[in-house]
Amino acid sequence: MNAIPTPTKGYDLNFARWVYTQVDGDDRLSMCMQCGVCSGSCPIGPQMDHGPRKIFMMIRAGLKEQVLTSNTMWSCVSCYNCEVRCPREVPIKHILHSLGVWAVRENYAGARQTDNARFASAFWWSAAKFGRTDERLVTAKFYFSYGLGEGYKKGMANMPIALGLVKTKRMHLGMPHKCKNTGELKKILAKAAEIEARHAK
Repeated sequence: MNAIPTPTKGYDLNFARWVYTQVDGDDRLSMCMQCGVCSGSCPIGPQMDHGPRKIFMMIRAGLKEQVLTSNTMWSCVSCYNCEVRCPREVPIKHILHSLGVWAVRENYAGARQTDNARFASAFWWSAAKFGRTDERLVTAKFYFSYGLGEGYKKGMANMPIALGLVKTKRMHLGMPHKCKNTGELKKILAKAAEIEARHAK
């Protein structure tokens, strides 16, 4: 896996070159013309510290630390407004997601502690273990990732919602449902991990 280069000066193209070769959507990222349609279309834009347009300019400027510690990647709700409206068809959501993955891999401060990263971890755990997502287990794992006391508080606060789902038969009680052949699932995931590791070299 290629390490992220550390810029040695204020305007260093090494980080941009690295992003262009390692991040999903790299073949289109260089097409960004800084029109601002993405940031202007984003419903969560005001909550982002930079926004997609500025993040892409910061990548070009070699501002590695500012990019990988930004909350922009974690604020994205995957509505795809930006991608649909981008005149250059840049896969903005995929690029932001990939940057977030790299921030976690590189142990950037706060990256693993965001709500999105915690939830993604719980969601993937359930999908990999059962071949399906069990709402109860995903929610419990997500809540208790904040600690026992905080998890209990969050669980109790959302108990009316859970009871409503059970009452309307939208959430079952009992053992988690599994896909028919978890052994085959594990083989698929192992192969995917092998391909990803090979791609990252």
